[in-house]
Amino acid sequence: MSQFQYLADELEALVFEWEEKFKNLSENQIGIPKNIQNRTIKHIVGHMIDSASNNTHRIIHLQYSESPLEFPNYATYGNNDRWIAIQDYENENWKNMIALWKYIHLHLTHVIKNINTAKLDNEWMADKYEKVSLKKMVEDFPRHFKLHISEIEKLLKI
Repeated sequence: MSQFQYLADELEALVFEWEEKFKNLSENQIGIPKNIQNRTIKHIVGHMIDSASNNTHRIIHLQYSESPLEFPNYATYGNNDRWIAIQDYENENWKNMIALWKYIHLHLTHVIKNINTAKLDNEWMADKYEKVSLKKMVEDFPRHFKLHISEIEKLLKI
């Protein structure tokens, strides 16, 4: 059993739970209310897709690259909002977004379950003076995921 099996199982359960909730949302629910960051549910889901994609790349790079890894932090200095805008998540097909969100997170859990534990201390340069170990990055991902789910819950008022 993988060291991170518990974490992957938790994420997978949340993905399947929220996939069903996302499928039942109306266009008004996903596109109109905005949070304090001026993001709609579509924007938040798009950001979660970007986060899963970037974290997958970091996890892979951290297992074969020299440590500390220099790899762009797409979220630094508001760049994550640029990613949302450039990819035009606001006008993306919602069903396609749900599918991509689901499968990119399921793939990430697969990658997490297969991490070479000898590489857990390898570090990524998250910012000029901030190093984050592979282990810490993986252990923190569910917190980040749940943070965005809670933002969505607030927009839905559930």
